[in-house]
Amino acid sequence: MDTPLAGKTCIVTGATNGIGEVTAQALAQMGATVIGVGRSPARCADSAARIKAATGNAQVEYVVADLSVQGQVRRLADEIKARHSRIDVLVNNAGMYFSTRQTSPDGIEMTWALNLLNYFLLTNLLLDALKAAPAARVVSVSSGAHEGAKQINFADPEFKTGYSGWTAYNQSKLANVQFTYELARRLAGTRVTANALHPGFVATGFGHNNGGLMGVGMKIAQRVGARPPKGRRRAFTWPVHPKWKA
Repeated sequence: MDTPLAGKTCIVTGATNGIGEVTAQALAQMGATVIGVGRSPARCADSAARIKAATGNAQVEYVVADLSVQGQVRRLADEIKARHSRIDVLVNNAGMYFSTRQTSPDGIEMTWALNLLNYFLLTNLLLDALKAAPAARVVSVSSGAHEGAKQINFADPEFKTGYSGWTAYNQSKLANVQFTYELARRLAGTRVTANALHPGFVATGFGHNNGGLMGVGMKIAQRVGARPPKGRRRAFTWPVHPKWKA
């Protein structure tokens, strides 16, 4: 087995299904130590077992955290840093679509809390560990849906009035892109690079948290979507950095 990422530590959020899980598996297949993040203890345990069995890599661990809750994001970062002195790859993948306006335990609109603030907070909390790596990478999963948002609604970013699930989602994906550009600017001259990506329309569990016609519609639409491994190949293929080669 080719293991170009042996000795590297990689984090994947939203790693218990879909693109997140196949990305975690691909990194494990390449020999990395993989830290997956998910909300459900049972699903985290199942994903870890599947990946270990599929890859033969025992260095796969999962941490349970609800990334829409900032206290849990902080606890996750502390737990990771206590176990690992450096991080080579951070994949910000966790995200959801909410057809009706909901708020997190922190009182923040859920799309904004999970799809953007989670990326921002976790990345910044792990920056020192990323900078400790010889050549680290932050990969934030956005979406072509960002083109549906012309600008950020700074007057009301949480859509306290006039909420639309798609408008909120599109804005969050535009914010992912803008966050990545600014992160790349601030990391210029360091050994950390930042990238955002669009994996294409992939048949995952995305949108299934919504009830009614929206939940049914997403399940039907995803019958024609790419399978998760194809989405992962679209989104997560890069040349191995020279410093990562043995």
